[in-house]
Amino acid sequence: MNPNGVRTMKIGIIGAGNIGHTLARRFREIGHDVLIANSRGPETLTHIEQETGAVAVTAREAARGVDVVIVTIPEAKVTSLPPDLFDGVPEETVVVDTGNYYPQQRDGRIESIEDGVPESQWVSDRIRRPVIKAFNNIYAEHLGTLGKPATADARIALPVAGDDANAKAKVLKLVDELGFDGVDAGSLAESWRQQPGTPVYTADRDLEGVRQALLDAQRARKPEWRASKSSPGTFDEPR
Repeated sequence: MNPNGVRTMKIGIIGAGNIGHTLARRFREIGHDVLIANSRGPETLTHIEQETGAVAVTAREAARGVDVVIVTIPEAKVTSLPPDLFDGVPEETVVVDTGNYYPQQRDGRIESIEDGVPESQWVSDRIRRPVIKAFNNIYAEHLGTLGKPATADARIALPVAGDDANAKAKVLKLVDELGFDGVDAGSLAESWRQQPGTPVYTADRDLEGVRQALLDAQRARKPEWRASKSSPGTFDEPR
């Protein structure tokens, strides 16, 4: 147990964008040990080391000797991860995917996702590891600032989907430690219910609100969340 009353875990984060940076800071504030990596090398992460206390490493190092690995990179960059990233990593190491498919804004067309494969199932197939989908439906700023103690009257709830009950339980515990209510969102095949364009996405709903939003979700991807002939554009000018 650390001084915050939390059992210390070792967490590797692959991706140092808004979500990765925020999770590194918050997990360190809670008292967990954090390794963080990006595609450009640990020497480019000095500012995050100094701000958060996380240790900058390579992507392969972030996946080894840890309890949880969080992959939080653009969807289109998943295929650029080292092919041996998880070679030799124990099966009990939990892998979390926070990614979202933004075809018009950033990622361009990914045919399998366009054809209906859930985003995190596609990621799992690419990295050849089971994943838990979490932390994808909330803005990074809100993830970093809107967590509340478990005793609070109302907390924002976050859905967590995956096929391994033990892995999912570990992620739900992290969600709670960050100050949010975790909702078991079912299997990875059902994780489309928390993708962009669904009622739970960036809505900051409470526990019952998230449960209802997951039920209300429609499988068909809305046109604004599908690639066009000219995709990708930018977040300011999607196309």
